Amino acid sequence: MWLIFTLATTLLWGVAELFYKKGSHENEKYGHLRVCILVGAVMGIHAVFTLLTSDVAYDPRNLIAYLPVSLCYILSMACSFFGIRFVEESLSDPIENTSGAMCSLLCVIFLGESISPAVWAAIAVIVVGILGVSYMERSADVGRRQRLGKRLAVIAFAMPFCYAFIDAFGSFLDVFFLEMETSPLVGVTEENIELVANITYELTFAIVGLVLFAFMQWKKVKFELPKQKDKIVAAVCETAGQLTYVYAMSGNGAIAAPILSSVCVVSLLLSRIFLKEKLTKKQYLFIGIIILGILMLAIIEGE
Repeated sequence: MWLIFTLATTLLWGVAELFYKKGSHENEKYGHLRVCILVGAVMGIHAVFTLLTSDVAYDPRNLIAYLPVSLCYILSMACSFFGIRFVEESLSDPIENTSGAMCSLLCVIFLGESISPAVWAAIAVIVVGILGVSYMERSADVGRRQRLGKRLAVIAFAMPFCYAFIDAFGSFLDVFFLEMETSPLVGVTEENIELVANITYELTFAIVGLVLFAFMQWKKVKFELPKQKDKIVAAVCETAGQLTYVYAMSGNGAIAAPILSSVCVVSLLLSRIFLKEKLTKKQYLFIGIIILGILMLAIIEGE
């Protein structure tokens, strides 16, 4: 069953990325905030459902205790939602998926952890791919700069990198928060600590979504829920994938991890098929190098 959940998670997250992009438009000023609101709503519903159907004794103080991690994940997603309005999904998603490599580097720098030569090699492959994509973006895609202006074009292309670093920092913090010896979470056990952390993250996202909704009402920005179908589908797929992810990793994590890391491949293929995105051959080459490095890292870490 774990393999079915693994494949389901990969597909769900790939479809979520497709609909995030499909529902994002350059001229929709508050589009990224609308996505945050909808994701927060769906995650909040899922968190409440989990609390009602599980026997976990949840302490609301965890909303404060886990806040640094929750905000990292939420802010990283907000960066992604902003950038996806302007940057091709097949370009941004592989960059965002380098967060695992960045987290490994943070552990080396700040915790003094040692990593194997094979991991260093995988990280080096990812760095080569990122440098290549960055160079190709600067030299080849003048269309985005002409369309958006130099400043916005630079900010938009920076968003996938912001996502990767902030998400990596959140994962780095989770090293402390998900260990019983160092975790500040209240009323947790070895068996439910990850579930409590996930519930807390989802509830925090729901609260952020409510704050953003209030902000948009204050700014008198129309939300028009019937027009947000693509964003709703993306939010549902995102949350459903998070649910199946737990079961996927409860089986053979060593095999599940590299399969899950291929979500950027699924996203790239779906974007090419359904969104008709086209990049240059050199861009695809360096994106392929990034994906290769990500898969190498996932396989090595899963052993």
